[in-house]
Amino acid sequence: MLIFGHIGITLGIFFMLGSLFPGIKPHIDYRYVAFGSLLPDLIDKPIGRVILAESVANGRIIAHTLVFCILLFLLGYYFYQSRGDARVIIIAGASFCHLLEDQMWTEPTTFFWPMFGWSFPYKASYGSSIDYSLEMLSRSLSADFFQFFSLELIGFIVILLIIVISLWKK
Repeated sequence: MLIFGHIGITLGIFFMLGSLFPGIKPHIDYRYVAFGSLLPDLIDKPIGRVILAESVANGRIIAHTLVFCILLFLLGYYFYQSRGDARVIIIAGASFCHLLEDQMWTEPTTFFWPMFGWSFPYKASYGSSIDYSLEMLSRSLSADFFQFFSLELIGFIVILLIIVISLWKK
């Protein structure tokens, strides 16, 4: 998934949670939901694809693990208990949604790291950003990639709906 899919679908999940459980609604700050929905990629893509490109070449490493989300949640729980601040818990929940949207359970070596060992799977590098862009363009023409773009469209529509609902309420 890309930006609209992760942000939109995660915002939609939190919007529905806030509607179903009115007690948590005041604690949800959608800016932190949006940030948390992208956090695993913001951490792992530069580290795995740029810094460790020679050894790992994988954009799904540390922040795409269950351990990362659990540690982030525990940190958030500490802040919530000591200061009444739920922002880090919101970020942890949104990051966990990111893992679900990426279907990380299909990559158990990464998702359940370090249960199956300390290393991450090596994924072939695309080379330059131009090579990566050309690969993405060629894959976008395949039928398998339709699901990818449909999730982006759904995410974009959810973002628009939340904006309209927010403006309507004002």
